[in-house]
Amino acid sequence: MSSTYMSVRDKRIKSAMARQETPTDEPNEAQVEGRSKCQVVLEILDHIGDKWTVMVVGALAQETLRFNAIMRAVEGISHRMLTLTLRSLERDGLVKRTAYPTIPPKVEYELTELGRSLIVPLSSLGDWAMHHRVAIETAQQQFDAGCNRAERTR
Repeated sequence: MSSTYMSVRDKRIKSAMARQETPTDEPNEAQVEGRSKCQVVLEILDHIGDKWTVMVVGALAQETLRFNAIMRAVEGISHRMLTLTLRSLERDGLVKRTAYPTIPPKVEYELTELGRSLIVPLSSLGDWAMHHRVAIETAQQQFDAGCNRAERTR
């Protein structure tokens, strides 16, 4: 994703960070360092927390794959989105692209050691999501029902 793209979540976090500052005081070194660390974390999470990135890493977790095999493994991804995702993962050092000088060209993708280090955290996050899925769906239904009642009373 481009650095100019800012998700709603990022805007909320930046807004919350801005509210914590005192406008009359100069920020101290710890505040500046904390903000830059936060920004680094946000940028990295923006890349690795992307829906397609998670699915591509999951597909490559088992074996080295060619482009079309990844397309088949990651249901719903377009050719362009897979290209952009793989390019971004390669740029971040998470995926290694190997092109063989054959006709037709053969290109394989595999996770680097850094990319493989994502498997356990992503798996844990997936386990958490499955474990709490029902509670989240219940909360969403309750919230939506409350919003619908509030809209009808206007």
